[in-house]
This record gives sequence, C-alpha cells and structure tokens, in this order.
Amino acid sequence: MAEQNATANSAHSLTIEGNPVRKFLTATEIDTRLLGMVGALLLIWIGFHFLSGGLFITPRNLWNLSVQTASVAVMATGMVLVIVTRNIDLSVGAVLGTLAMLMGVMQAEILPPILGFGHPAIWVLTLAFGLFVGLLIGLLQGTIIAYLRVPAFIVTLGGFLIWRGTAWWITSGRTVAPLDSTFQLMGGGPMGSIGATASWIVAAFACAGVIIYLAYARRQRRRFSFPQRPMWAEGVLAAIGCGVTLAAVAVFNAYPWPVRIAANYAQAQGMEVPEGGLFISHGIAVPVLMAVMVGLIMTFIAMRTRFGRYVFAIGGNPEAAELAGINTRWVTVKVYMLMGALCAIAASISSARLNAATNAMGTLDELYVIAAAVIGGTSLSGGVGTVVGAMIGALVMQSLQSGMVLMGLDSPLQSIVVGIVLVFAVWLDTLYRNRAN
Repeated sequence: MAEQNATANSAHSLTIEGNPVRKFLTATEIDTRLLGMVGALLLIWIGFHFLSGGLFITPRNLWNLSVQTASVAVMATGMVLVIVTRNIDLSVGAVLGTLAMLMGVMQAEILPPILGFGHPAIWVLTLAFGLFVGLLIGLLQGTIIAYLRVPAFIVTLGGFLIWRGTAWWITSGRTVAPLDSTFQLMGGGPMGSIGATASWIVAAFACAGVIIYLAYARRQRRRFSFPQRPMWAEGVLAAIGCGVTLAAVAVFNAYPWPVRIAANYAQAQGMEVPEGGLFISHGIAVPVLMAVMVGLIMTFIAMRTRFGRYVFAIGGNPEAAELAGINTRWVTVKVYMLMGALCAIAASISSARLNAATNAMGTLDELYVIAAAVIGGTSLSGGVGTVVGAMIGALVMQSLQSGMVLMGLDSPLQSIVVGIVLVFAVWLDTLYRNRAN
C-alpha cells in the first residue's frame, strides 16, 4: 500500500532535491546546456557593448542583428536534422547562392515579360520555384548518399563545388537586380517590417501561445501520469517566455525609420512632420517572423511527428532503427530534401535583403550553419540536437561577427575567431558526451 501511494504521488509532482539552484533547474526542467549558451550570448553582448563604446546593445544594432541572423537560423534548423542522422551538408551556402540566382533571374527577367512588371503573383511564383528546385537538389544529394552509399561528406563537398559553379554559370557572374518590390519585403528594412501596433499584437498572441502550450503540456502529463512541475515553476516558465517576447518587441519598436525615409513617407501620405521629426517604429522585421515560423514548424516536425522520431532513432542507432522497420534510406533523402527547401527560404531572405542576387551570395554560410548547430548542442556523433538551440547558436555566431565589425576587425581575423569558436564548441560537445557516458 505504501508503495502504491509513493507511485501515485510521483505521478503528480517532480522529486526535487539538492541545493536551490539544482532545485530550480529540476523544477523548471530547463536544459542546462541551453541555459549556458544563453549566458554565453549575454556575456558576448555585454563584452562587445563595452569594447565598441556602447554601440552593440542598442535598438538599431539588435534589430539589424536579428535580420542578419534570420537566413543562417533558417538553415541551421535543417542542419540539426542532418547532423542528428550522423550526416553533414557542406553545400548549403553554395545551394543558397544557386537558388538566389535562379530566383533572381525568374523575377527580374523571365516573369515580368509574361505577367507584367509589378504583378502580385511574381513573388509567389518565384518563391515556389525556389522551393521546388531546392527540393530537387536535396532529393539528388540525398539519393546519392542514401542509396548509392557515397559518404555525405564527399557528396556535399562535391555539391559545394558544383552549386557554387552553377551560381556563376547561370548569369556568367552577372549580378541580377533589382528584385520584385513585394519580394524585397522578405529582406527587412523600413517597408519589410510590420510596425509597432502589429508587433504588439504578435507579442500578445505569442504570450497567449506560451501559456496555452504550458497548460496543454501539464494536461498531457496528468493524462499519462507523468511527474508534474510545481505551479510556481510553470509560472516562472510563462514569465520567462512572455518576458523575452515583450522585451524583444519593445527593442524592435524602439528603432525608428531613418529620418529621410520617414519624411518621404509622410509627404507621400500627406502627413505633417513634427518639428522634432516623425518617429515611425520598425517593429518586427519580416525575415525575423519567417525565421521564427520556420523554427516553430521545424520544432514540431522534430518533436511531434513520426518522421522526427525516425530521424532521432536513426541518429541514436542506425542498425537498430533499420531492424525496427524504419526505412532509413528514405528518411535520409527526406532530411536532405527538407534542407534544400530551407536553403530556398534562406536564399529569398538573403537576396531580398540586398535587393540583388550576386555570385558571392552564401559564401562561407555552410560554416556558420554547421557552427550554429554544434554550438546549439547538436552532437556530431548523432542522435542529439534541438532546433531552438541551433537558432540561438546562429544568434551567437552572428553576434560575434557583428561585434567584430563594430570593433573594426579585419575579415581574416573574423574567420579566425569563427574557426576557433567552432573547434571549441566541438570540444565542449566531446566533454559533455564523455561526462554523460
């Protein structure tokens, strides 16, 4: 009888022991690696803020930082699944360059003579075309890796060279510009942002989503007799989620349009410009919204779908997964197809931000994407990784680059720092795995 009561009680609350910090982490179930990465990010921000003379932690720089991170963060969500399956993709930067060039030609040279300049369907058809070609590239590389048994390192290294050359061959190195005006909104800027009011509305929905998710998770735990978090821990998690969301929106809304652009907008709208100038908030940038949506979808795919479970099963033990009846080859192909589609989304963000498709677009992005995934806790030995961690890792990498630019460091030195950070992250992953074993 006593054993039954103990079992029943354990189904309703977590057993919390140890010092206060350990009790807090146990109650809230916060990932310590994720917490450490957030702490490192804050240290990087504070350090660069002092070293740059107070230029880093400002609404302008943080808004630009979020936009600059978007394309790498999108690809990093797919790289998590690639690495989890014990593979690698060294071609993502070159694929981005090829897709950006193809989409540039499509919207600047092919569709306008057919549909007319400024037609509202141009950006939709262009993005759909990019996604389709990205899926085909992923299908090709994934098939060679899965069915022809060629190592992923070799296939994607060859893809790196092939697609980089293809990007140049499409236009013989010529830059394609300007892009469709609606397509440009995916790159951010004053017009590529949703403004202050819409940003607060998005924040309200996000906070409601956090609370609803926590309530749903608690209900599911109770349904399956899993240990419950204390109510205070649920409140802390809700406060953290809502607090981060509201703080981010407050920062984005604090960054105004440039004075001249705001004045031109006021003149076009017949508005009077106050003596101190017109303050129009940028709000959340469209590419940031795209990256967040991709992150949510990829998290759902990784954690809540059969495909996601198969991916982690393959990474944990490929032989056992195959014996369990999982079509490991087809799952691998689908992972690379998904990676190709994400490269298309990242290509649209990068090219729209520049309002041009250039031959050099995506150069070295593969290093930043892999580094973001590894820094975010994805193990190169497979089976372990989180989408949220990879996106924070992308923010860490971009923060390093942005901070070094503000300090005036040369590009070669920036590459040295990125290389050191990548090696350091892999070393930490090795230590973590050895400690876990």
